[in-house]
Amino acid sequence: MLAHLRDRWFLLALVALLIVGMGWPSAMRPITAWLNGDWVVAAVTFIMAITLETSAIWGSVRRPGAAWLGAAMNAGVCPPLGWLVSRVLPPELALGVIVATTVPSTLATAAVWTRRAGGNDAVAFLVTMITNLGCFLVVPGWLWLLSGRRAEVDYQAIVLGLVVLIVVPIVVAQLLRQWRPLGIGATRHKKSLSWLAQLGVLTMVLIGAVSCGERLAAMDDNSLLTTTNVVLLIAAVAAVHVTVLLIGLQASRALQLPRADAIAVAFAGSQKTLMVGAYVALAVGPLAILPMVAYHAVQLFVDTLLADRWAQKSNQQNG
Repeated sequence: MLAHLRDRWFLLALVALLIVGMGWPSAMRPITAWLNGDWVVAAVTFIMAITLETSAIWGSVRRPGAAWLGAAMNAGVCPPLGWLVSRVLPPELALGVIVATTVPSTLATAAVWTRRAGGNDAVAFLVTMITNLGCFLVVPGWLWLLSGRRAEVDYQAIVLGLVVLIVVPIVVAQLLRQWRPLGIGATRHKKSLSWLAQLGVLTMVLIGAVSCGERLAAMDDNSLLTTTNVVLLIAAVAAVHVTVLLIGLQASRALQLPRADAIAVAFAGSQKTLMVGAYVALAVGPLAILPMVAYHAVQLFVDTLLADRWAQKSNQQNG
């Protein structure tokens, strides 16, 4: 029993942080006030990048097919599915689902979960870069097409955020890795550093949960947040995430991509970033942030189960 709980420590912590953060935001605010979500993302990216072999990055750049497939899943397949499932929800929540499915791939967790499952995390990094660089056209375009709303997005701020939080940590980490003792040490402690990155992901979850809880507490009318609507919302975002993940996996197999690349396509192609998503959601409607947080929580829960299963399968094959 204890061994089973130890193996599921991340899921248990995830559920606990979501409940505490959204249920008691005022009590948790003093804690999250000391945390900077942007720098947590940068730290997680740095930790993941310093343990990533430079040759793996260049290999993915020279053969970018898997990364572009993941980007196509994320930016091309996910938004229409989001619009389709949002039809079962009230307009305010439906708009949030559309927002959640149009934003780019997550900035750090796709690589974390790809590595956890034994996949090619270099491909996941490239999907993140492609979708975030292209979000300036993708997000406003899909929002206008699917909801009729024009997204007033601060493109300059997003570009700067991408550079500071993703590009700079990756470049610095890879430069430091060229010092042989540090590179060898990072590789040797790859498992411990990946565990530390997962703690960073949980920190980001807590920050997002507290922000969402505060927004909900400040609302004058919570009549739309019935049990039925909440259940439908969770089912809708789960359906989108799982469907895109499976499509990406099957497409990778059809194209005869290596298993490690297929795992990266599945995770990076179906995951969405809470950072950009929350920014856009707060700009379009007061309830739009709730589907974004729901999508983020669902993807972490589902992908943790899948990553552990695929990692076990990889270990059995290698053993």
